Amino acid sequence: MLVDSHCHLDRVALDHYDNSFDQFVQETVESGVGQMLCVSIDLESWPAMVKLVEPYPQISISVGVHPNDKDRREPSVEELIELSQTPKVVAIGETGLDYFHGEGDLDWQRDRFRRHICAAITAKKPLIIHTRQAKIDTIDIMREENAAEAGGVMHCFTEDWPMAKQALEMGFFISFSGIITFKNAADLREVVQYVPMEQLLIETDSPYLAPVPFRGKPNQPRYVEKVAACVAELKGLTPDAVAKQTRENFYRCFPLAGV
Repeated sequence: MLVDSHCHLDRVALDHYDNSFDQFVQETVESGVGQMLCVSIDLESWPAMVKLVEPYPQISISVGVHPNDKDRREPSVEELIELSQTPKVVAIGETGLDYFHGEGDLDWQRDRFRRHICAAITAKKPLIIHTRQAKIDTIDIMREENAAEAGGVMHCFTEDWPMAKQALEMGFFISFSGIITFKNAADLREVVQYVPMEQLLIETDSPYLAPVPFRGKPNQPRYVEKVAACVAELKGLTPDAVAKQTRENFYRCFPLAGV
C-alpha cells in the first residue's frame, strides 16, 4: 500500500471520475494508495474541505494557512489549536516561508510561521513545513521556536543537503514529490540519496507538480507510485520496499492518521 503524504484533494479535477469525489477516492484506493493526507492552505476553504473528506477513513487532514498569500485570514494561535481538535486533523500546516513568491517586507510570513509552530507544540500535532528560497530563515525560526518539540515534515523538499541535514537533526522527515523525476532535478536527486530511508516520505502535492511522464498535466494521488519508483532507483531498493518504509514513516510522523 502506498501513502500520499501531501495532497490537496479539494482542488483535484474530477473530470475523469464523472465529477464524483466518491468515485475518485474509490479508484485511487483501488490503484494502491491506501492513505492520503489532505493539506490545508487557508481557513476560508477549510470548512468545505473538512466536509468533503469527512466520510473517508483513508483521508486525514491538516489545518493551517500557506505562506504564499498575504491576504488570507490570519489565524491566531488559539484558533489553530481549537481547529486542530477537529476529527481527522493530524497536523498543523502547511506553514513556513516562501521567498520565491514573496515581495517586500515579509515579516508577516515569519510571524505566521511562528504562530503555527507555537500552536503545533501546544496541540501536540506535527508540522507540515513549506520552504522555498528561505533556507536560513526557515531553519533559524524552527530553532528559535523549538519546532523539534512538535516534529513533522519538510514537504515537497527542493532545497539542498545542508538544509535537509539540519532538519533531519531536529527530527523532521523530508518528503519528496514528483519534482525528483524532472530532468533538471539532478541536484535534488542527489539529496534523495543522502536522506535516510527512516526519515523519508513521498507525496504528490496534487493537483500540482505531476511527475514524469505526466508532467504538465493535473496531478493525482495515484501518481505517487512514480515518486516511489524514482526513490527506489536512487536508493537501490524495490518499489515495494520504498512503499513499505514510507508507509511506516508516515504513521510515525502522523500517528493519528487512519485512527
